[in-house]
Amino acid sequence: MVKDDIYDKSYKFAVDIVSLYKEIVNDNKEYILSKQLLRSGTSIGANVREARNAQSKKDFLSKMNISLKESVETEYWLDLLSDTKYISPDKAKNYKSKCVELIKILTSIVKSTRHGL
Repeated sequence: MVKDDIYDKSYKFAVDIVSLYKEIVNDNKEYILSKQLLRSGTSIGANVREARNAQSKKDFLSKMNISLKESVETEYWLDLLSDTKYISPDKAKNYKSKCVELIKILTSIVKSTRHGL
């Protein structure tokens, strides 16, 4: 089921982002960009989880839309951290592929929910 899939994937992605954040801070002593990545990358799953208990379809759509926006922002921070050499291109590619997968799932959920309103 797609909804269960996004709950699991967004949580696992948040765990991965926390690990990446720790690595960037410990290895590179970079605190500003990595904190932005941490905030947006963990916000995806937090909003998806909130959507589980939405008060209405509109509330569900709103939470999923926020998750989608946070996913796109996370992709931006991954690009920036890669292009500024805080993370390797291979590592960035790995995280970006997971992020793009979330973007695709969330886009589908948002579109189908919007269609059902």
